[in-house]
Amino acid sequence: MAPVSNPVVIFNEIPKGAPNDNTLVTKTDNTIDLDAPLNGGFLVKTLCFSLDPYQRGKMRDASIKSYTPPYEVGQPIANFSVAVVLKSESSKFKEGDHVYGYLPFQAYVKCNDNQGLVVLENKEKLPWTVFVGAAGMPGKTAYMGWQEISEAKKGETAFVSAGSGAVGQLVIQIAKAQGLKVITSVGSDEKVEYCKSIGADVAFNYKTTDAKEIFAKHGPIDVNWVNVGGPAFETELANMNTNGRCIFCGWISGYNGQDDGIKGLFQIVSKRLKFRGFIVSDFYAKYEKEFYATVPQKIAEGHFKIKEHHYQGLENAGRAFQDMLTGKNFGKVVLKVADE
Repeated sequence: MAPVSNPVVIFNEIPKGAPNDNTLVTKTDNTIDLDAPLNGGFLVKTLCFSLDPYQRGKMRDASIKSYTPPYEVGQPIANFSVAVVLKSESSKFKEGDHVYGYLPFQAYVKCNDNQGLVVLENKEKLPWTVFVGAAGMPGKTAYMGWQEISEAKKGETAFVSAGSGAVGQLVIQIAKAQGLKVITSVGSDEKVEYCKSIGADVAFNYKTTDAKEIFAKHGPIDVNWVNVGGPAFETELANMNTNGRCIFCGWISGYNGQDDGIKGLFQIVSKRLKFRGFIVSDFYAKYEKEFYATVPQKIAEGHFKIKEHHYQGLENAGRAFQDMLTGKNFGKVVLKVADE
């Protein structure tokens, strides 16, 4: 068989500030021989990819150390994906299996047994896109981080920034299910209404509403799930309750290199606050089995509602990533590559 098209998304250049149209470039002249030997491995067709804010941190100079390796200029970017096995010489993966794991952004990928891919059972018959969102890494971030760190008690008040995002929308619903009052901030009136529909007691548009007034009326905050950070965190900090917990999931306000210089940190002492940052993989060993036994079923039964924002085709990866960082999307950003 003649080689077929295998488009790929390349990390083209390190952005200075916000990513732009030259940061990620899709090469459409890349090809693959689908009949080439697999050397004991297997061939997959990718169906969808997750786009997540943490990827901005991978778009850096290789000399800058971090918890995750940088993308290499001129090479494909990668992230969590769902793919279907087309051909296999592996004893672990068979033709027709759907797999989840970390894959390069391209249409077809030759894989081996040591890449950490897992077979998805999907007994709940959920759309495959859900497994890169609420039933994938972002959902694990919300579920595992909350379970491990929140010390939540019924009747307490939680605050979630970016509540309509991939992680925030699930945190809201987990907190409500445990009997907490939930306040959330988002960037549009449409997102306000969505967050109320999934259970937030108080949702406000931070662009048009004074957060100080919201917290004065509905606070103080016992559990602060920090997705955004930045100057807004100073207001959140000032409205923490004594013995409150701040869970640092992300700091989107600073992903393009801003240094916020947060004031008021003595309140950590005076209010006896707990600060804890985490990376979701810290908790995989403890919670992954529980997560897959719990969350997909709750989604299928409607106990957890989710919203996804789909972009179609590898050629739109760059636009989707920029939209995510600027809040133009609504819900979990998913790049759909192919149907079954």
